[in-house]
Amino acid sequence: MKKLINDPKSVVTESVQGFGQAHADLVTINEDPMYITRKDAPVSGKVGLVSGGGSGHEPLHAGYVGLGMLDAAVPGAVFTSPTPDQILPATLAVNSGAGVVHIVKNYTGDVLNFESAAELAEAEGVSVRTVLVNDDVAVEDSLYTAGRRGVGGTVLVEKIAGAAAERGDDLDAVAAIGERVNANVRTMGVALSACTVPHAGSPSFDLADDEIEIGIGIHGEPGRHRIPLENADGITDRLLEPVLADLKIGSGDKVLLFVNGMGGTPLSELYIVYRRAAQVLADKGATVERSLVGNYITALEMQGCSISVLRLDDELTGLWDAPVHTAALRWGA
Repeated sequence: MKKLINDPKSVVTESVQGFGQAHADLVTINEDPMYITRKDAPVSGKVGLVSGGGSGHEPLHAGYVGLGMLDAAVPGAVFTSPTPDQILPATLAVNSGAGVVHIVKNYTGDVLNFESAAELAEAEGVSVRTVLVNDDVAVEDSLYTAGRRGVGGTVLVEKIAGAAAERGDDLDAVAAIGERVNANVRTMGVALSACTVPHAGSPSFDLADDEIEIGIGIHGEPGRHRIPLENADGITDRLLEPVLADLKIGSGDKVLLFVNGMGGTPLSELYIVYRRAAQVLADKGATVERSLVGNYITALEMQGCSISVLRLDDELTGLWDAPVHTAALRWGA
C-alpha cells in the first residue's frame, strides 16, 4: 500500500487539520470532538444545516461547509459514521434559534447516530428535522443499510437545501426542499478497481483486470452484478438505464446531470461518460438544464464513477444557481 500518510490512525485528524488550515477563511475546526463549522456560524435567524459521515468521501462533507450549503460537517473515521457526541455539539454550534436540519445518508450507523444526536438536541430545546438521502437505485439492501443507499444525490440535496436556508426559509420548508430533491434524484455507480482503506492496508474487494462492478456503493459494497469490462458508452448506458426508468424521465423533462468520479478516474474519462449520458437524455427528449462533472463524493482512490439525474423545476433550478462559497463548490458569491 502506497499512501501519503504518516500513521493510519491519524489520517482523519491530520487531514481535517490540513483542511482547516487551507480554508481558514471559510471554516473553523473543532478537534475534540471533531467537527467543522462555517466561519460565521451560527448565522443569525438562519436554519442550520448539518451533515456528516465516514471520511474517505472527500470533498463530502467538509468541502461543502460555507455560504449556501452546510453550516457544519461531522467526519467519522474512514468509512465509519461519526458519533452522537460529535454530531450534538456541531448541531448546537450552528443553531441560531431557527432550528437545524440534519442531512443523513441512508447507512445504518449514520441513521442511528444522527437520530440519537437529534433526540439529545431536542432535549436541549433545539428543533431538528432530518432529511434521509437514499438515491442509489443499484440495490434495495446492503451490509451497510436497510433500503437504498445515500450516494451522489447527497451533494445535490446539500446544495439546494442550503440555498433554501440561505434565502431565509423556515425549518420545515428547508427540510421539505431537501426531501423534494431526494424524491427526484437517482444515482448508480460503477467500480473499475477497489480502494484501500488506510488501516486495512489491502483493497476492499478483488476485481480482475478485465472485470467491472456495476452498482457499487461508495464504501466498496457489492453492486448488482460483475461483468467483463466494456467501453465507456456501454457502461454509461448500463448506469443510466435504471436511473431514468426509476425516475420515469421522458420527453419534456428538464434535468441536472451529475457525473461524479470515485476518486481515481481522470476528468477526461468522466467527460466521455457525460457526453454519452447527455446524448441518451437528448434522445429521450429530456433537456439537460444544469450539469456537474468531477470528484464530488469519492471512495478514496477507487476507479469508477456514478451518474446522478435530478428532475428539475423552476424553483429547484433557481436554488441550484443561488450563490455558494465553499471549498469544493463556489459560484455567484
